[in-house]
Amino acid sequence: MAAAMVVGGGGKDRSSPGGGGAPQVDTGKYVRYTPEQVEALERVYSECPKPSSLRRQQLIRECPILSNIEPKQIKVWFQNRRCREKQRKEASRLQTVNRKLTAMNKLLMEENDRLQKQVSRLVYENGYMRQQLHNPSVATTDTSCESVVTSGQHHQQQNAAAPRPQRDANNPAGLLAIAEETLAEFLSKATGTAVDWVQMVGMKPGPDSIGIIAVSHNCSGVAARACGLVSLEPTKVAEILKDRPSWYRDCRCVDILHVIPTGNGGTIELIYMQTYAPTTLAAPRDFWTLRYTSGLEDGSLVICERSLTQSTGGPSGPNTPNFVRAEVLPSGYLIRPCEGGGSMIHIVDHVDLDAWSVPEVLRPLYESPKILAQKTTIAALRHIRQIAHESSGEMPYGGGRQPAVLRTFSQRLSRGFNDAVNGFPDDGWSLMSSDGSEDVTIAINSSPNKLVGSHVNSSQLFSAIGGGILCAKASMLLQNVPPALLVRFLREHRSEWADPGVDAYSAAALRASPYAVPCLRASGFMGSQVILPLAHTLEHEEFLEVIRLEGHSLCHDEVVLSRDMYLLQLCSGVDENAAGACAQLVFAPIDESFADDAPLLPSGFRVIPLDAKTDPPSGTRTLDLASTLEVGSGGTTRASSDASSTCNTRSVLTIAFQFSYENHLRESVAAMARQYVRTVVASVQRVAMAIAPSRLGGQLEMKQTPGSPEAHTLARWIGRSYRFHAGAELLRADTQCTDASLKALWQHSDSIMCCSLKAAPVFTFANQAGLDMLETTLIALQDISLEKILDDDGRKALCTEYPKIMQQGFAYLPGGVCVSSMGRPVSYEQAVAWKVLSDDDTPHCLAFMFVNWSFV
Repeated sequence: MAAAMVVGGGGKDRSSPGGGGAPQVDTGKYVRYTPEQVEALERVYSECPKPSSLRRQQLIRECPILSNIEPKQIKVWFQNRRCREKQRKEASRLQTVNRKLTAMNKLLMEENDRLQKQVSRLVYENGYMRQQLHNPSVATTDTSCESVVTSGQHHQQQNAAAPRPQRDANNPAGLLAIAEETLAEFLSKATGTAVDWVQMVGMKPGPDSIGIIAVSHNCSGVAARACGLVSLEPTKVAEILKDRPSWYRDCRCVDILHVIPTGNGGTIELIYMQTYAPTTLAAPRDFWTLRYTSGLEDGSLVICERSLTQSTGGPSGPNTPNFVRAEVLPSGYLIRPCEGGGSMIHIVDHVDLDAWSVPEVLRPLYESPKILAQKTTIAALRHIRQIAHESSGEMPYGGGRQPAVLRTFSQRLSRGFNDAVNGFPDDGWSLMSSDGSEDVTIAINSSPNKLVGSHVNSSQLFSAIGGGILCAKASMLLQNVPPALLVRFLREHRSEWADPGVDAYSAAALRASPYAVPCLRASGFMGSQVILPLAHTLEHEEFLEVIRLEGHSLCHDEVVLSRDMYLLQLCSGVDENAAGACAQLVFAPIDESFADDAPLLPSGFRVIPLDAKTDPPSGTRTLDLASTLEVGSGGTTRASSDASSTCNTRSVLTIAFQFSYENHLRESVAAMARQYVRTVVASVQRVAMAIAPSRLGGQLEMKQTPGSPEAHTLARWIGRSYRFHAGAELLRADTQCTDASLKALWQHSDSIMCCSLKAAPVFTFANQAGLDMLETTLIALQDISLEKILDDDGRKALCTEYPKIMQQGFAYLPGGVCVSSMGRPVSYEQAVAWKVLSDDDTPHCLAFMFVNWSFV
């Protein structure tokens, strides 16, 4: 039909096949459109899916081929077109959900099969152990120690007698043998039962979830596993995962030193990688690994990796000073194509981070599979899903910038903060001499162009007369404050800790004429902050935003500066339900132009949770309050350790602030930065104490009788002995109520602690004030000796009064200064020492009370 056919005056249309979809039936007649008419209408629809009445009339005037169509019929065509578009989108969405559900169902069936195998193995082992217990004679014909030792030596000799083939970079056959072993061991962890996996709380599978996340239980090192679906092809997924610096925020560098093709179409790579230390209190790690990329018979891609050590063979890797060599046990990625597009990913991370090389209080950072899961395994899966979401074109741009540009800003902020915390010498960092106190570390970088980056215009930061970067940093232990809660408070209440004078100095450094060191005192007022969102990740676990600080007025050298200031800020880890997640707030001053190559000097806070330690066996428990108060963390509390409501939590807070300086002002800027960080530390401690949940109530409720009589006994002994020696009441509580005595002791405002009666006394108990003063925990307290916290004057005073304490049972010690476990000075007005007697009047321990203590 060459022309449109219009019958009657109804408002219906019947589109030609080019229009797509069936017509909408009405009570009137039909309109059949020609392909040319449909093409003209489609062009308008692509620009304006819902044209107004005036636009439709204009369309009829501009297109002669539509002149015989009534405006009402044109309106009906657009209504039908929008309806068909909505139906197509809904059908596409349902097909996508159906594909996800099908793939997830397959994944769950595989997981169920793995769990069934694990259950069968455990049942068999349980039956075997029962048989061994009931029939010891069947267990072995010779149980002598000599036989066991001899057999073990024979086994070792057999292993030693079969040397591994020479495996070096010039011997691809030897390296391929390592690669094939790594592949087999990785697959046994990814889809088999080589590791006992325990699903992380809150990680429920489903079409919209990130996937199935599990962590290791009772294995060498720490391991985490993830299984998830992404709408990217396997080759693209592999490309992203191999680019580790793009998604692994703790990765400093990855150097591929050798690439060796294999006969099966795969590649072997010898890789040296360095990672940042998360805090100033530990050394960074490096890795020397073999990475094997290959295809499987079912069309899957596999990328597996392991460290090259003396036991595995292979060439020895580079050694870098100040790095601790860690080990990657067989790990990697299994990427399987899904029907209809997309990929199913299995990720396994298994590492040994040499936890024994760090202070005991920090070992949970290196022994927690939950932290490994959050920082590495889940981070990889989230990054891939983020790229897939951006590739779909559904993400709105923030501030007119593409998602890749905003992601680069996030990476630069995170990397810049890591560089500041670590202060690597090869980046130009060197330490300044301290002012006698070790609580704040000052590092300078007089050649910062390498650190800032060649792609960044750094002339704004460093004047022609010479300058550099100065970083003031500190780390401390926090008690009973969820990291997410603290970082969220610091983000929303900047005025509680920030100094407007320092903010103004940092902002002025971006201008043409930066002024001298601020007096740290704003003559005006700290105006409100306005948060301008830029971007967030798919699951809202990370936010990139611009902070506008309003209402600043700062007087300096009779010049009034009054203008808004801007910060680019990255906030992450504010979900209290994410077990093992690190919470972080990092920011850098920017100017109004906010160019893509703007120089960034990130500063901020990082709070990392520490897993509670396990309890020693009850048989080794001594009569002290430390062991009994930890029952809550190891018993009832541990069952809910993943919940945000738990009070018995510890975390490590790291603070780092960076400033640019001119050479002639370096000492002044250093003094300002040192004092500022100390002020911020004090503010954060005040905030932490204010927002911490009730610490004692829940613990004591869980330790009511018949739980821990030792705690109540020691509290009663301490109060009774003080009353006997001093003639005064220490605990204002009903002596008949043991619960009240324990609460009164724990909540006493002065620091009360007990130490053993030994030649080198070590602490066995401290109340909450004592733990806060020493910046430690009840378990770690037992590694601190009395001599370590006292200065020379304190030790002399104690030596002088010690005979009096032992003879008369009581003595007053003069005020002075001691140090916390983190090396921070603590002043106190007076100390009281007394001998704690048991019920039969035998000495049990020494008690000390530090009156009116405070951090210097």
